[in-house]
Amino acid sequence: MALTYRCLIIDDESPAHKALISHISKFDELEHSGSAFNGMEAIKLLNENQYDIIFLDINMPVISGVELMELQPNRPLTIVTTAYSDFALSAYQNDAIDYLLKPISPDKFAKAIEKAKTYFSGNSLKKESQTNSKVLSYRLNGQNIDMPLCDILYIESLGNYMKLYSTKLHLPHIIYGSLSSITSEIDNTKFLQVHRSYIVNAEKIVAVTSKALTMCNGEIIPVGRKYQILLNNLPIR
Repeated sequence: MALTYRCLIIDDESPAHKALISHISKFDELEHSGSAFNGMEAIKLLNENQYDIIFLDINMPVISGVELMELQPNRPLTIVTTAYSDFALSAYQNDAIDYLLKPISPDKFAKAIEKAKTYFSGNSLKKESQTNSKVLSYRLNGQNIDMPLCDILYIESLGNYMKLYSTKLHLPHIIYGSLSSITSEIDNTKFLQVHRSYIVNAEKIVAVTSKALTMCNGEIIPVGRKYQILLNNLPIR
């Protein structure tokens, strides 16, 4: 059975939504699964639902497309759709798979979808593993370890290394890699990057202020200024 890719459209203009919905409808493997008309709506939907591809505008009020990419590094595969050519470098630096200029032709759209399908089929980020993965896999002291995602409290960046804090560990595991390198392996509906050095399990947060989070083990995690807007979508106060 062929895979179906759930698509989220993020754009502040209704005509752009209609155009993208029309393009999506021509592909059996694509499903229009959500629409957001600003960055706040988009973050809420991304935190509450599972998507495979997002079509992201750049010039939006409150949160621009580039800012959203920076705030959501573990977001779904991203195809930028914009009337502005100036932000292509920023988009690709934030791992966009393609950059489409409006008005988007059917041919350009089709090529972008082929890139997305190739990405899913040619990497470890196939849809099945994205949907079904329940563990974070890594090596420690020469051993392969599968850490259940539900046990992870938060992950702290240490340059080329990370500290992995878990409810089942007395001391954190220090493993090689960067925060950006593991975002594809964790559930972006449950994990949030709240600081350039921290990704947290949202289900383990017990208290929130404008500048910090308190985790269920009592640890205080700082919140970076540009990430504070994410706190609006947390149910905890």
